[in-house]
Amino acid sequence: MSEVERRARAALSRLTEPGDPRLTNLVAELGAARLYDLLVNDRDAGGMLTDVAVRLASTDPDRELDRANSLGIRFVIPADDEWPTQVEALVSAGQLHERGGPPIGLWAKGPLRLDRLERSVAVVGSRSATTYGVQVAGELAAVVARQGCPVISGAAFGIDQAAHRGAVAMDGPTVAVLACGVDRAYPAAHTDLIAHLAATGAVVSEAAPGCAPTRIRFLARNRLIAALSRGTVVVEAAVRSGALNTATWAGRLNRVVLGVPGPVTSAQSQGVNQLIRKASAVLVTSGQEVLDLVGQAGEHLVEDPRAPVRPRDRLTSRHRQVLDAVPVARGAGTDSVARTAGLGIVEVSSALSYLHRYGLVEQDDDGWRLAALAHT
Repeated sequence: MSEVERRARAALSRLTEPGDPRLTNLVAELGAARLYDLLVNDRDAGGMLTDVAVRLASTDPDRELDRANSLGIRFVIPADDEWPTQVEALVSAGQLHERGGPPIGLWAKGPLRLDRLERSVAVVGSRSATTYGVQVAGELAAVVARQGCPVISGAAFGIDQAAHRGAVAMDGPTVAVLACGVDRAYPAAHTDLIAHLAATGAVVSEAAPGCAPTRIRFLARNRLIAALSRGTVVVEAAVRSGALNTATWAGRLNRVVLGVPGPVTSAQSQGVNQLIRKASAVLVTSGQEVLDLVGQAGEHLVEDPRAPVRPRDRLTSRHRQVLDAVPVARGAGTDSVARTAGLGIVEVSSALSYLHRYGLVEQDDDGWRLAALAHT
């Protein structure tokens, strides 16, 4: 039965566009095999027959699966052990830009199994990234991947590319989710990168092999990136951005949405800064902070940054008062320091001895003055 189901789903992935809510609803209602059988036998189902009629005549799922297999591509369906069950949350995530619902199946190439993506983190952002964004995305992805959490992105220019490279630099797992068939490289300039991910991680798509990237497929792809990941990090995104679309899907799925703040003068950061301002994303500045938020409670604890402890920090308020009264250049007697400090001479004498013992003051023929350590 699973092979009958696989054949039907492979055909449906060729007949329809990824994320078509009509299709996902009909599959949920009738089952993929029943739906495909109705369409093959000229039985309309949910008004789909007219739309798919042209493609239906040339669709051959057996040939499709054999060709994919010859290219090292597998078609993963819900009946498979490899199926990433987290994408089923799309059932209740609604629609956005007329896309929605869980994928009919996933075409995948690469050794990384899709059921190993439950701890994954998506890193997305602007294609026209700044040097700042590229550096932050790469470093963040490297930290996440070093902890064994797969990094998911879309293999596009800018932030996507930096995220994949950051993970690869750590020999960490990383996955490219494409808006075209996994046998195609888009953009073409990233042919080598996508080939490397297919050899070491995974390249995934809802679109059947051979399909070209289209705007509607990018929108469907964004929901899949969000659904596969435990959390989505946005690094640089303009006010109109596909990365914000991915973040919206992540929010609908009740996944963690994270944002790296950017300069207020940067157009590439206006969108992500707005996400943070509206509390639609949690501000993060490092990979360790990302791990803290997407991991299990207590798994990746982050300490708040603190300035280095200085010698003065260990002093009591009275000792600091005496130290502030000691001159910098020319020495002064104990009585002079006491007058400046406004304290008794006995207490000041004791304090000076203490400060001298810890190298904060020094004494010469002229009296007491600050030591070099007191200036740090």
